[in-house]
Amino acid sequence: MKPQNLNTTLLVLPLITPIFDSFAADKDTSDSQPMETMVVSASSQNLSEFNTPAALSVVYGDELRDSAAGINLSENTAGIPSLYIKNRYNYAQDLQISIRGYGARARYGVRGIRIYVDGIPSTMPDGQSQTSNIDINSIESMTVLRGPFSALYGNSSGGVINIETETGSKPNRVEMSSYYGSYGTWSFGTKATGSLGKGYEAGDVNYTISGTRFMTSGFRDHSSADKNLANAKLNFIIDDKSSATLILNSVDLDAYDPSTLNRSDWKDNPSQARDAVYTYNTRKNINQTQVGLRYEREVTDNDQLSITGYAGERKMDQYQPIPYMTQENNPLHAGGVVDLTREYQGIDTRWTHTNNTFIVPFIITSGFNYGNMQEHRLGYENFVESNGNYTTGVKGDLRRKERNLMWNADPYIQTSWALTNALRFDFGLRYSSVYFDSNDAYITNENGDDSGSTSYHEWLPAASLQYDIYPDWNVYTSVGRGFETPTITELSYSSGGLGGLNLNLKPSTNTTVEVGTKKALSGGLLTFSLFQTDTHNEIVVDESANGRTTYKNAGDTRRRGIEAAYQKRFMDDWQLTFAWSYIEAKFGDNDCNTSGCSSQQGHYLPGVTNQVGYASLGYQPQIGWYGKADIQYVGRTYVNDDNSEYLSPYAISSLSSGYKYERDQWLFNTFVRIDNLFDREYAGNVVVNDTYGRYYEPAPGRNYGVGLTVGYSFN
Repeated sequence: MKPQNLNTTLLVLPLITPIFDSFAADKDTSDSQPMETMVVSASSQNLSEFNTPAALSVVYGDELRDSAAGINLSENTAGIPSLYIKNRYNYAQDLQISIRGYGARARYGVRGIRIYVDGIPSTMPDGQSQTSNIDINSIESMTVLRGPFSALYGNSSGGVINIETETGSKPNRVEMSSYYGSYGTWSFGTKATGSLGKGYEAGDVNYTISGTRFMTSGFRDHSSADKNLANAKLNFIIDDKSSATLILNSVDLDAYDPSTLNRSDWKDNPSQARDAVYTYNTRKNINQTQVGLRYEREVTDNDQLSITGYAGERKMDQYQPIPYMTQENNPLHAGGVVDLTREYQGIDTRWTHTNNTFIVPFIITSGFNYGNMQEHRLGYENFVESNGNYTTGVKGDLRRKERNLMWNADPYIQTSWALTNALRFDFGLRYSSVYFDSNDAYITNENGDDSGSTSYHEWLPAASLQYDIYPDWNVYTSVGRGFETPTITELSYSSGGLGGLNLNLKPSTNTTVEVGTKKALSGGLLTFSLFQTDTHNEIVVDESANGRTTYKNAGDTRRRGIEAAYQKRFMDDWQLTFAWSYIEAKFGDNDCNTSGCSSQQGHYLPGVTNQVGYASLGYQPQIGWYGKADIQYVGRTYVNDDNSEYLSPYAISSLSSGYKYERDQWLFNTFVRIDNLFDREYAGNVVVNDTYGRYYEPAPGRNYGVGLTVGYSFN
């Protein structure tokens, strides 16, 4: 797509949309729905997919679990445009999640996207997220916000994923589920939901308690994993005006890391792992426990108060395939074993006021968000040497010891005004401050003191205007400014094998403009949006070698794209879903530094897939036989800055069928599914700018799974 064509479309869309009156042939003449307001911090309330003046999608827990293993968020989320969750089939490195290209550079974990679970951030103050603690078995809903208003969530909010787990209610219910699939994949889950009391009177407790055990031998060699996950949510009814919710979460994960392959090795044998993986026994262990408490009170008929506090600890040991010679010959090297402990806590306060007495009704939300993380990072050699003999894959001598501290302090405000019955104006502002401090405790004659500190500050405004052409059809336009700081991991390693922190890495800033339209249909919804994001000092991968990645700032980049989605339920039990997104992500100005300029200008950003399309058709009655077929098309993905190599487009399909049966208080649900139905060869993910050309993380061919859920409700 030519840039000028897209710019023209962005400008003229609000002018031409009223022409298409045919869309509103069955328009509803009733009053408009009540005004919905986005909030600038995670909320326990779902936003309206239709009335929110932003690109927003909601998927419910039953849809996520429908005929699926319930192991990864990549299952049953392909119907959300511009959200692309790549399954690495490597549980040592987590999923890779990108929204409109944000997050696509991440070699492991999640970058550039903020994730919340029950109001507790799975994103640390530095912008790094993880999904290993998310219990799909107990999800009530998942809301995905894209576009300018994402910036109001603060640092690294190229997009926002807000997950709310189930709140128990009558009748009390227990449920057991199991899944068995190819490559020795097995999971077993239990869940209990209900209320002690009626569930809405003072002193009553609504509860959801869930636990899951997962094991797999892995599609690839050296990729087995073992995971235990527990989640609990207890909602205490204090009185008719207030409640408190206690959230507990724990995860323990042991996973081997098969690492990446170059193209020839991938094509020769996609299930293999290279020799260094075995030599250094690459693996990761994660143990995380967290607790949160949310207090909500209706202060008056027009005022609501919400306070959320949380604290947790995350421990990780990781063994990387870094050759021992690389470490021995460089006294500044931090070693091949990462041993870190992160302690984090935070609080978010929010006050919402609704006023309907003025001529112009409005809603105003204000609050303050604070979070901090203290990291104790140790680095060890991944070998032991004795008399010239090397034992690898074990913890050796200390090579790094430091304490890193990062925290944020963000006040925010947002307001929404119903200017007329059809016209609405939203505005929000957040002042985000992020601080980083490092204290180096590993100092030798050859390795000096690498302590350092820095801070980042940015005003983050966003505004939108929505016009209701008809009660079931609206158009909107929005603009916002966001920023993304380097994560602690990105600051931790300097390029070229040098020691010390990468404190020359600057935060990136971006401005996004979006226009869109939404049409409510009988039993469905049609959405369409266009966007453009200009970023300055984009953080990109400098080099990736031996399991370690370093980062740098590019010059300017530009993302421009299109999103479309269509959902329709027809003939009572049939469900049709389409989603499509196209993005053109390119380097703009040259990447210039003290050593000169590179020649990236005009090249595509590596790791960003240029388009993703999805279609599904399902027969989904409440009881009896059901089934679904779907297909996903994935476009070209470049793997390096000079665009000399890329992952070719591919399409994969899946097929599932099952049967639901109810008898008295019992519910039985069993299903079978086939993934990659036509046995396509593709890579589930790419690692950009790998120094040795090992860009690819292969995905499995045709594979199978069966599942069974048994539930019992107590009268």
